[in-house]
Amino acid sequence: MGVSKLDVLYRRFLLSKLFIQGWGKPDDLRRLFEFRKTIGNREKCQQLVPKDYPVFIDKIEEQADCQIMDGHFVSPLDHYLPGIMPSESVKARFQFIVPKKWKSKYRPVCVHLAGTGDHFYWRRRTLMARPMIKEACMGSLLLENPYYGYRKPKDQMRSSLRNVSDLFVMGGALVLESAALLHWLDRGGYGPLGMTGISMGGHMASLAASNWPKPIPLVPCLSWSTASGVFTSGVLSKAVNWRELEKQYATETVYEEEIIRLLEYCGADSFKMGQDFVKNSSSSFEKMDHRDLPTGMLDLNVKREMMRTATVTRFSTDTAALNTSTQGILLQGTSNTGCLSHQVSSTNISKCSSTVKHELLKREKGKASLARESIVFMKGVMDECTHIGNFSVPVDPSLIIVVQAKEDAYIPRAGVRSLNEIWPGCEIRYLEGGHISAYLFKQGLFRQAIYDAFDRFRQKYSI
Repeated sequence: MGVSKLDVLYRRFLLSKLFIQGWGKPDDLRRLFEFRKTIGNREKCQQLVPKDYPVFIDKIEEQADCQIMDGHFVSPLDHYLPGIMPSESVKARFQFIVPKKWKSKYRPVCVHLAGTGDHFYWRRRTLMARPMIKEACMGSLLLENPYYGYRKPKDQMRSSLRNVSDLFVMGGALVLESAALLHWLDRGGYGPLGMTGISMGGHMASLAASNWPKPIPLVPCLSWSTASGVFTSGVLSKAVNWRELEKQYATETVYEEEIIRLLEYCGADSFKMGQDFVKNSSSSFEKMDHRDLPTGMLDLNVKREMMRTATVTRFSTDTAALNTSTQGILLQGTSNTGCLSHQVSSTNISKCSSTVKHELLKREKGKASLARESIVFMKGVMDECTHIGNFSVPVDPSLIIVVQAKEDAYIPRAGVRSLNEIWPGCEIRYLEGGHISAYLFKQGLFRQAIYDAFDRFRQKYSI
């Protein structure tokens, strides 16, 4: 199955970069990986958020067809990983939209988590919550993601997370915050309760629902089993600031010497898969323009090899084979040496000495190797924290309806485990087209899947 041309075209119009500050603090990654082991286990995660966790309503607004409540609470993640969230994200905010009058003894509510770029509440309120009141008399609770809307750090540009670790903080926070809200709804007499989300919101909803101790309808739309492919092979990978990630991976040995060892089943497994993937695709990395590094960056791989030998000293390239003038030419790229441009032609190479030619080829290979290793590392850490297989299977997978686009260029499905393999008994519905067209024109099918999942819950549990 091919990919949507609209997905590819749409991505080209977005110029923002992701992860401009790099991987995040190594200590933060250590803490997050360790915490993932807790929230990945439903029995352990249940102990983190008490049933009476405090939630506050700040404002109630009466409208013609519904009642809208705005509320807040302190993110439970701040209690367990203090200081890891930006101060702006610590206060979780939500909007609760319910019908003016319920039409039956049931008071169904679906929790909606936000997709990429979905700041505040207006998109979900307009495209999902209000139509759901009219069509099914179903309430909606819209939780604002950390790093978005009122919870966005002041120095973050739009939706562009600054560090890879920010995505993992967001996921951990949403798992616990969703539990707090589900408990609040449960003790308020609402039910059945379900969860949904589109794109990233669908994936976060999947992680959150896996920790709810009761059967729960779950409808993840335009998401899959892991986020690793999104950032390594999907069209969104073009927005990743690979230059900074490769630089940090080359200069900080902690990533490959310590962080990799913390990866567990899916992470370690994907790390091996990633190595095979890039081994079979080596030529493509040398052609990828978003990994084109300046001349100075070519020396980082040399530094990395030196650090691997445990002689960690200040960076100094081994140039024993080069005389002083040649070394200056290599590192400074002076105008007298046309043979040293990044795209070395065979004519220019012939003008260089054999020693210089050898050094250039070695550095070009080092550049490609660094790009490959960075992708393998990205796949490993993403799978560690986002792979559905690293979390508990929901209590009743038959209540899960996955809605996926056949030609989705944002969410690659090739080379990763299928959701129906991880969640035996779940239903997967495929839509024609890609990610963008499904989001723009298939919202009605997303809502229908939610209604079907809730109906399945009522029929099965006879409430």
